Amino acid sequence: MLELEKAKEQVAFYAKKLVEKGLVLETWGNVSVRVGEEMVITPSGLDYSKLNFIDMVVLDLHGNKKEGRWKPSSESPLHCLIYRKRKDVNAIIHTHSLYATSFAVARKEIKPVVEDFAQVVGSRIEVTDYALPGSDALAMNCVQALGDNPAVLLSNHGVVAVGKTLEEVLLMCKIIEKTAQISIYASMLGGPHEIKKENVKELREYFMECYGQK
Repeated sequence: MLELEKAKEQVAFYAKKLVEKGLVLETWGNVSVRVGEEMVITPSGLDYSKLNFIDMVVLDLHGNKKEGRWKPSSESPLHCLIYRKRKDVNAIIHTHSLYATSFAVARKEIKPVVEDFAQVVGSRIEVTDYALPGSDALAMNCVQALGDNPAVLLSNHGVVAVGKTLEEVLLMCKIIEKTAQISIYASMLGGPHEIKKENVKELREYFMECYGQK
């Protein structure tokens, strides 16, 4: 129970961070963490800046509500399916950030054109086929396009990023947004140049194994 209450606090904290960092507007986007065979997720349609841990919703991984006074996020089917398919994932953030969503609207993948993206994300970000928000089809399209990667673009919608912790996933969302912005600016100067796959691999390995105070 203590672990579940801690997870509620984390989800509420990182939901507010999304607003602070300009990665969502008003009530759009969502955040969740896995706790065993359950997950804690943000409620539907409530102002993120006013969320408290008591507003969080607890579901099992098939979408059945276990705790909470509010309806869960409309994208809870997507979160549930990712957790069921990806045992390595314990945290999910879905954003509607401006520049990355521009790529989703254009249905163009985001490529590793800057080194911090190569380090943190480590691969191109693919684009899903379109499906209506909150639908099972959207969840299935997301999981299929995501594969074993850490992030995916939902067509005409936004970004889904996954990882082991919310701290890790928030960093990824910020780097994705920055890279999308740089890519758009670079396109005005003749087009961005993608970093070679072998260099991306080296950058990713260095970041995972050597970067920082490891």
